[in-house]
Amino acid sequence: MKRTGKVYVVGAGPGDMAYLTLRGYTLLRQAQVLVHDALVDERLLAELPSGCDRIDVGKRGGRPSPSQEEIDQLLVQRAQAGKRVVRLKGGDPFIFGRTTSEVQALRQAGCDVEVIPGISSALAAPLLAGIPLTDAVLSHGFAVMTAHDLESLDWPTLAQTQTLVLLMATRRLPEILEQLRQAGKRPETPIAVIRWAGHPQQQVWTGTLLSILQQTKGQSLSPAVVVIGEVVGLRTYLMPSSPTAPLETHCMSKEMETMTAQAPLAGKTVVVTQSAGQSSQFSGYLRRQGATVLEMPALEIRPPSSWQALDDAIASLATVDWLILTSANAVTYFLDRLQHQGHDLRALAGLKIAVVGKKTAQVLQTRGLHADFTPPDFIADSLADTFPEPVQGLTLLFPRVESGGREVLVRAFSDAGAQVLEVPAYESGCPPEPDPQVIQALQQGAVDCLTFASSKTVRHAAQLLEQGLGPEWPTHLPGVCLASIGPKTSETCYQVFGRVDVEAQEYTLEGLTQALVQVLGESR
Repeated sequence: MKRTGKVYVVGAGPGDMAYLTLRGYTLLRQAQVLVHDALVDERLLAELPSGCDRIDVGKRGGRPSPSQEEIDQLLVQRAQAGKRVVRLKGGDPFIFGRTTSEVQALRQAGCDVEVIPGISSALAAPLLAGIPLTDAVLSHGFAVMTAHDLESLDWPTLAQTQTLVLLMATRRLPEILEQLRQAGKRPETPIAVIRWAGHPQQQVWTGTLLSILQQTKGQSLSPAVVVIGEVVGLRTYLMPSSPTAPLETHCMSKEMETMTAQAPLAGKTVVVTQSAGQSSQFSGYLRRQGATVLEMPALEIRPPSSWQALDDAIASLATVDWLILTSANAVTYFLDRLQHQGHDLRALAGLKIAVVGKKTAQVLQTRGLHADFTPPDFIADSLADTFPEPVQGLTLLFPRVESGGREVLVRAFSDAGAQVLEVPAYESGCPPEPDPQVIQALQQGAVDCLTFASSKTVRHAAQLLEQGLGPEWPTHLPGVCLASIGPKTSETCYQVFGRVDVEAQEYTLEGLTQALVQVLGESR
């Protein structure tokens, strides 16, 4: 009988890593496959073990996302493949999550499944904003609703409920307020809108049913929790020192405040532009130095337009002397395709492997392989200058990105007498739209640094900034530090932005982090 794996449906809490349960954290550290929603703290993803397959199925900002049926089948397939799968869902899995569908699909397929509760944002957001949901005088109970189907709600009953908590409600807030007023809710009833609850960028707006729309006009409110009721007025007494900071700030010990203040990047907001699936490591480095990290993915990694060239190269591996891998994406897509074609690592026994960069070497190691050569300066185009043997008469297989290949590297090897098999293994493109949180932060002058780990992220970031900020987008960048991982990326920064302020001395994410610590840390 074929052994199946197990799926753990884990509630991630309101988003911040601090509110994940210990059981959830333990399972995350043991996951072989992670299937996660949007708005999950990237620090959680940094805790994944090496080799864990990460799959983002989140729905956010109208971007394309898998259907629920596709997610159900994905979980079944990975469990039937014998994998330990963590399905990470925001809040609590059964509070307005589609967990029932997933559990039913798994059990119908004979797969083992366990649900681990999480802290719902319906409970955490009011608390972190200093709003009690119950009170001996003002609230003897509360109701939690979602705004997905307003027509089905019993508005007269809701209007009589002392405290209402509404999730996913900001887009339809005007309709909600009107329905409550028509059902008899007093126009002067207090209301709070809590955005990014528990995160460093938490914001809270308070008002009444009559005033809140005017107070939040022009603001980006999502993701937010809305609280309606007299208990909102208690916030003044429970959070006197700062009406927009998370409650934990006021409960922090003097020792913790000192440690936070001493972090070199404390008080700095840094934007990371790596692809969504590859930003967690860099974001983790920055957060450990005290930075507030915002992510605006400027790359989407996807399969090439055709697998034919790579499949032909895999079929002729016996003729290859060296495999050249210049990125983590090249490692992943090449080895995945190798396996898809029915081969395993034994197919690479007759060749040597050269990689560029620590990250590429690390990803290669997670797949059970070690590089025979890594150039000392982590620059792909210098690989030929430091190659460990003459390449005259050798055949080099170079799986690369479909567009924007390494022309200098290929020319150098070819001029030295090598036959270079240059084949597309993956493609990288620009995401359809910028992250609205980053756009808002730039408009408010709240960004200290934009970081770039490749030339493509520079070009695509400029496209996204123009899309989000309009033709005047460069006027939002004076005073914003532009940081590059290395010379090639810096060259593109000069072409696109006209400047670069920081360049890593060691061309790695760790090196870029250290460069920011030296420059931004000194400016505190």
